Amino acid sequence: MRPLAINDFREWSEVRQRNGEWLTVWEPSRFAHQPDPTTDKSAFASRCLQRDRDRAAGTAFQFGLFVDGRVAGEVNLNNVIRGAMQSCTVGYWVDQDHAGNGYTVEGVALVMQFAFEQLGLHRVEICIVPRNQRSRRIMEKLAIREEGVAQRYLEINGTWEDHVRYAMTSEEWHARRSEIVRTWITRTA
Repeated sequence: MRPLAINDFREWSEVRQRNGEWLTVWEPSRFAHQPDPTTDKSAFASRCLQRDRDRAAGTAFQFGLFVDGRVAGEVNLNNVIRGAMQSCTVGYWVDQDHAGNGYTVEGVALVMQFAFEQLGLHRVEICIVPRNQRSRRIMEKLAIREEGVAQRYLEINGTWEDHVRYAMTSEEWHARRSEIVRTWITRTA
């Protein structure tokens, strides 16, 4: 995993376009007046530059997920809040051709390790549309605690959708760190 760069455009664009129907049912709508980064290289470049600024400001950390050196998805640590909260949210997507191979689980485990061990955050939250069984399966594999349902939590593909909220605190991470690292992070090393 590494941050996406402008020279990843062609590969990223191909994966996103090929997976359009697979992904857009789970994502916020793009505003009609905004250029589409999947087809517009300058929009993708702006997206990469904004993500560099977010990383420098410590407000978000986005990572491309690569399999055999090729773009296979993204795992993003978003909405970093400092102060009394010390939290963030995690979002992710994977190429349908790579779904079910454990790459996303490993990526989520890696960003959680980064959040707790490098950033010193106290809480990581992942929110998932209830009918997204594949995404919820990732939470099951990692045994992330389910906290309940947030009603009409986020706009997804034009509809305000409920989301199941999952979370882990730093105390939980440190109690389970060895198991998660052994099972999901070092399995491919």
